[in-house]
Amino acid sequence: MSEPETSGTHPGQPRPVRLRDALLRARIEAADRTGVVVDLRDAEVARLEILNDALDPLFAQVPDEIDLFDRGISQGDTPRLWIDVVAHIVMGRDKRMYRFVQDTRFGRIVLAESHDTAVIVEAVTDYVARRMVERERAMVVPPEPQPATTKPPRRSRVWPFVFGFILGAAALFGVAVLAVLRSW
Repeated sequence: MSEPETSGTHPGQPRPVRLRDALLRARIEAADRTGVVVDLRDAEVARLEILNDALDPLFAQVPDEIDLFDRGISQGDTPRLWIDVVAHIVMGRDKRMYRFVQDTRFGRIVLAESHDTAVIVEAVTDYVARRMVERERAMVVPPEPQPATTKPPRRSRVWPFVFGFILGAAALFGVAVLAVLRSW
């Protein structure tokens, strides 16, 4: 076996190795050596667990009151690492490539694809940030609309016309009466 890895801060001191990480690496190595389908599925799950562990620091920073994300690994025919209801990570056809996808109303789109967990962690970080901003925008209460200034009710134009017509007819009748009285 090789020597224990050392951290860069204190040369000579061994880096603490978690048993869980060592078990996951051992499962991946065992799956790499055998061609059995079950072992490949176990390798998929193990790789997704490694990625899930790499995402722990990101989700530790998400405030508790934000309940958008429900991260977990589903153990179906195709193992998936779910980020939220519409986004998840699956392994590619070669069982070594991570594929970060999102289901939309227009179909499934690939957000990121890589063999490297750091690239996928970065893509998930960007996705989580965008979802949190969308949530903030949705939670903002828009200012209450000001009531529109109501104009005084518009008066009908018929009544002034009728009034003017009657007044004009009365004036003509009066002029006619005066003309008849003078002529006598």
